[in-house]
Amino acid sequence: MSALKDMVERDIRNTFLNVDEFGERRNVQYDGELYQNIPIVLDGIEEKDRQAHVQDHAQGLYKVTDLLFCSLDDLGGNEPEVGMKLLISTTEDGSFYHTYYVSASSCKNGMLQVSLEAINE
Repeated sequence: MSALKDMVERDIRNTFLNVDEFGERRNVQYDGELYQNIPIVLDGIEEKDRQAHVQDHAQGLYKVTDLLFCSLDDLGGNEPEVGMKLLISTTEDGSFYHTYYVSASSCKNGMLQVSLEAINE
């Protein structure tokens, strides 16, 4: 690996995913595997009114879109696939999980960027 790639990977871990800077430790469950206490950054982008259909009576529900950033290594080398379910603990102790579905995923220099969607009240 080149010196530049090594430096980028160190910066990702030591700065962006650093729990004393931007990151938080959470449990992530994906494809039947539990990845405990990994550093992530979860960025809430927006809430949109849920698209109402003629037969849809689900008032007060919103589509939540979040971005998950984490190291590819921390998810066991697995890049989440579109349409798959991904659960993220809302607290460090992992007592409650928020359920998302993967809407997009990419990996650059060992950093995963995963677009997540959920329906929220």
